[in-house]
Amino acid sequence: MAINTNWSVNNMTHMDSDGGVITVYWSCVAQSDGSPSYSATEGGKLRCEYDASSPSFIPYADLTQDDVLGWVYASLVEGDETPEEAKLRVEANRTAKVQGQIDRASSQSSGTPWAA
Repeated sequence: MAINTNWSVNNMTHMDSDGGVITVYWSCVAQSDGSPSYSATEGGKLRCEYDASSPSFIPYADLTQDDVLGWVYASLVEGDETPEEAKLRVEANRTAKVQGQIDRASSQSSGTPWAA
C-alpha cells in the first residue's frame, strides 16, 4: 500500500494596499491509497513579515503556490536543516503516522469468538 503526501496552501491574508502577505494557512496530508484509506495531517499558520520595497518582494496577485510553500518549508527548519530537509522531515513524520495506522489495523481483528 503506497502512502502519498500532498502540501497545500489553504488560505492567505494579505494587505489590499500593497499585496503583502501577512498570514499563510498550510497543510501536509499523508494518505494511503488502499481501502480502507488512512491519513495523517499536519498544518499550521505562518505569520509573514514583508518589505514591499525589497527586490525579492512578490505581490499577492503574482504569487504561486510553490512560492508560498517555499516560505512554509523555510519556516519549518530546525537546526542546520535546509528547507528541503525540513519538508522531507514533516513528510516522513506524517508517513510514519499513516504506516502506524496500517500496522495496527493489520494486527487487530474485531468480532466475537462465538460468531466465527
